[in-house]
Amino acid sequence: MAEEKKQDTEFFYQNVVKKTKTGITFPKDLRDALFDEEREVFFKLIVPNTKDKIILELLSDEEAKTLTEELSEAQHKVETKVPEKEKVKDTKEKLSPNWSEYFVYDFKNREKIQPILESAFYKFAETPINLEDAMGRIKYALVSFLTATKTENAKLYFSIIKFLIDIIEKFNQPNLIDWIFEKIVPNVESKFLYEQALLELLEISLKTKRYEKAELFIFYVLRNIDDYPRSELYNIFNSFKQLVKKVKHIERTDKIDLLLKEKLMEYGADVEDSDYKIQIVEFLEDLNYIELAYGLAKEIQKGLPPDSVKVEEIRKIVKRLYITPITEDKIN
Repeated sequence: MAEEKKQDTEFFYQNVVKKTKTGITFPKDLRDALFDEEREVFFKLIVPNTKDKIILELLSDEEAKTLTEELSEAQHKVETKVPEKEKVKDTKEKLSPNWSEYFVYDFKNREKIQPILESAFYKFAETPINLEDAMGRIKYALVSFLTATKTENAKLYFSIIKFLIDIIEKFNQPNLIDWIFEKIVPNVESKFLYEQALLELLEISLKTKRYEKAELFIFYVLRNIDDYPRSELYNIFNSFKQLVKKVKHIERTDKIDLLLKEKLMEYGADVEDSDYKIQIVEFLEDLNYIELAYGLAKEIQKGLPPDSVKVEEIRKIVKRLYITPITEDKIN
């Protein structure tokens, strides 16, 4: 300690200098003693956090070159890193995952899946988008948290499908439609959730005007409905209800309209229960197939016994449909 104190108090040179408007100048006697004016001299300038001293260390030419490169690289990292943080922060404020929309049905590994999906969401949010990294996280979530229970796995798959549907909408990634259909949907071993997944793909395909895909998906949905036994009319009509809800407010192709009309009229002719027949009329009306709805409603009205409790209900429906504008002539 005594030796260190001695070194601190022993100086080669000591003087008082004053800062001027142009800076600080080395006294001439010190310049003459230390520097050769024929060659360049480099210093390492250090100001500690206390800001109570300025330290200059003499550097060789090679040391100056190396330190300059290191400081330049460090500064570049700071300059590129700060805007990225600001950008991600700004993105998080504007766009964020909608967990209540994704996790419609609770499942065992939800808490493990959520942080992975969240990290993938912000990879999709980057500019430029880090698609490979984002999809790597999705693939990990799809295979790493499966259980021995098919229902649990189906719920997991459906949540990831809902997540990716939101990604398609928020970040304009329509190519994910094909990936979902090929890589996830075939693994959904639940008739109900398989159909729900197809309905999600149908809706997003119509929204993004991928009409060829939409026509394919509606074919699969209708086939899934037909696979229900006719004794399960509740399930069949619940499926129709979900289907109509998905497509009624979106522009559709002629082929999709034709498939819907044929299938609804097929069930309208087959079922005998007047409640289900009236539901078919309402589905046709929701889809703006007014002429078909009116014709079916008139048939139901004619077939009802005078004392049926449905007489007044169907009469109101017929009257409403009769005054609803259509592009074709009404059936007399």
